[in-house]
Amino acid sequence: MKGCEVLIVGAGPTGLVLALWLSKLGVRVRIIDRTAGPGTTSRALAVQARTLELYRQLDLTAAVIERGHQVPAANLWVKGEAAARLPFSAIGADLTPYPFLHIYPQDEHEQLLIDRLQSFGVEVERQTELLGFNQDEQGISAQLRHAGGLEERCDAAYIAGCDGARSTVRKALDIGFPGGTYQQVFYVADVQASGPALNGELHVDLDEADFLAVFPLAGSGRARLIGTVRDERAEHPDQLRFEDVSQRAMSHLKVQVEQVNWFSTYRVHHRVAEQFGRQRAFLLGDAAHVHSPAGGQGMNTGIGDAINLAWKLASVLRGQARDSLLQTYGIERSAFARRLVATTDQVFNFITADGRLATLLRTRLAPLLIPRVAAFRSAREFLFRTVSQITLNYRDMPLSVGSAGQVQGGDRLPWVAEGGRDNFSGLNRMCWQVQVYGAVSADLVKWCGERAIPVDVFTWSDAHEAAGLMRDAVYLLRPDSYIALAWSNAGAQVLQHYFDERELRSL
Repeated sequence: MKGCEVLIVGAGPTGLVLALWLSKLGVRVRIIDRTAGPGTTSRALAVQARTLELYRQLDLTAAVIERGHQVPAANLWVKGEAAARLPFSAIGADLTPYPFLHIYPQDEHEQLLIDRLQSFGVEVERQTELLGFNQDEQGISAQLRHAGGLEERCDAAYIAGCDGARSTVRKALDIGFPGGTYQQVFYVADVQASGPALNGELHVDLDEADFLAVFPLAGSGRARLIGTVRDERAEHPDQLRFEDVSQRAMSHLKVQVEQVNWFSTYRVHHRVAEQFGRQRAFLLGDAAHVHSPAGGQGMNTGIGDAINLAWKLASVLRGQARDSLLQTYGIERSAFARRLVATTDQVFNFITADGRLATLLRTRLAPLLIPRVAAFRSAREFLFRTVSQITLNYRDMPLSVGSAGQVQGGDRLPWVAEGGRDNFSGLNRMCWQVQVYGAVSADLVKWCGERAIPVDVFTWSDAHEAAGLMRDAVYLLRPDSYIALAWSNAGAQVLQHYFDERELRSL
């Protein structure tokens, strides 16, 4: 019997990131997976700006950017012609260090995470299946089966189900997974191709023909095609080949496919678990929520789940917080998942709806309205903030307190690069920390120093005001870099009250 503090079931990006974060925080983990090896196909592609920001804590950002492909713009096509171009850099340049859509195929992404996890002495235990588990106040006891049929008991303090939409952990907890399945059948193909849509940017066909999006991959002429399959062909998607897919949308985008490297079909589900955990067991990623691929949110949301849960588990395991802290995981992440499913549902329905009115909206009105709406800075920012996940916040939740300027407790800290100093530079630390823009009180510095809480003080500037920050206000940041408390002219007593009320101690 080999024990651990956290047993992680599922070695996709969500499980791997959870294992990495916990390992860096000194938590002993085991991570198991039923498969014989990591994925070899590029399922999820998009790594959003917020994920790149958070990956700084694991020193992963530079490697992901170096190995992937930055998409500078999205293009909308109608009736065989490019109708609108939306450059990401112009939209997000003042909002994040990463104002672009980043393409990094999931198989390569997983391998990077596996390599980093090995540096902590942790190996994914392959061909290992969770048969079931029991839990009580002391911990969990899981039954595992290895290749060849050998069974084992694993004792742990907690178990994390990162095991996908058919999650064994969720089923063992008897947690409902309400939602549904869209009628439309989608195909995905990684191809070698040529044409104007193979210029390294994202291209989407808004037309009465089958929906088609062309996502660039690293390397000349390589792309991911995602499209719909309509009419009688959709009745037996498992029998479809690439040759069976309608060529109308491809001809509209002038895509000339020369070689198909991978092809698959699937139906899209939209479901959110009724609970994200129970007692000592938690659900993350597709085990907790599945939704349309619109906007490239799925993998990034699972990674966000892992980061949210990791510091809370570490805090409880190290005696720096009560078990009640873990209840905030489900509160914070389920709220976001439900908003995300609702949003992607709307986008999905817009791009796939049949009928004359839907076609009119998609082919006539959208190409006219989208460029005009995008001409407004506020509209561009809203679009970028939403897709990049930098607008995600935990406002009005148990760990979020106060407001200062336009910033509230629960928000992502606004990014400001001023005078050669980046206010995100200290966020690679996995600990509670304080930022002040202007003057800071001596008693607050003393209180933080006694608790090993770093304090970063920035000289007040117009850029800070433009970002929504308040002069001399105190911003207490959680270990996952979200703002826990925002308070004007806060002293030590305000921070002490925050920690006492939640029975927290600094990491």
